[in-house]
Amino acid sequence: MAWQESKFWLDGSENMLKYQETLHEALTADERNSKRKKVVHPNEMPWELAPQGILKHLINEQMNTRMETVDAYMQIIPPGSRSGKHRHLAEECLYVLEGYGYDLHQDCDVEITDTYHWKAQDEVKKFEWEAGDVVYVPPNTIHQHFNGDPDRPARLISATNRVYSMCGLNDLEQLENAPEYIPDTNIDAEWVRKLIAEKVNA
Repeated sequence: MAWQESKFWLDGSENMLKYQETLHEALTADERNSKRKKVVHPNEMPWELAPQGILKHLINEQMNTRMETVDAYMQIIPPGSRSGKHRHLAEECLYVLEGYGYDLHQDCDVEITDTYHWKAQDEVKKFEWEAGDVVYVPPNTIHQHFNGDPDRPARLISATNRVYSMCGLNDLEQLENAPEYIPDTNIDAEWVRKLIAEKVNA
């Protein structure tokens, strides 16, 4: 035969039931989905004090919802404060629920060869927003959100496509932490209320 592969293709004794498992998952999808949430109530949305700031998770793969491709969280930025600064490959859409402020965006030049490289461009662009606006963050853009109101919190809904991470493209890098971030700290609604009150009275 023309190809050397013909001498080796019969090697091996490993077995796997991958196709059967995939078929089973497809056949049982309706039953499995019937046990997943179609409605998530506020008390079921987990809080997180993350390097990016104060987050209330609305939908993600750990929350047993019917949503397969979108991750979303609410970002709460205390009065006069800011989010962390980060960069990720997935594009992001943010809806401003409450407040006003601005974003700083810095595009990156990307090179993908045998390895993946990115370099921040010199120009930093400012985009002002207020309640009712939608903010678009392009792929691989360094960005940070700033609350322009010294007396009230800003709240934004962030949505990204989960497919990026499912395809092994979860390129996420934190460049600056939010001022409120304290590692290994659990928070709840009362913690958030108290922090906002402290910022207003400072």
